[in-house]
Amino acid sequence: MNQKNIPAVELEAKDLPAYCPNPAMSLWSSHPRVFLDFDHDGNARCPYCGTQYHVAPGAMGHH
Repeated sequence: MNQKNIPAVELEAKDLPAYCPNPAMSLWSSHPRVFLDFDHDGNARCPYCGTQYHVAPGAMGHH
């Protein structure tokens, strides 16, 4: 399956700080837990599995 067809996992404020693998992922597809570093647009990608994450608008505090 092409990763371009997989939608990003959308996160809310309650999900932060975010990490991958996320609780919804199957145990068989596990990898070491890594905390995600989001860009200014609220996007992040897991360095292990490539899962895309996006923080819902308004969920991230502004610095």
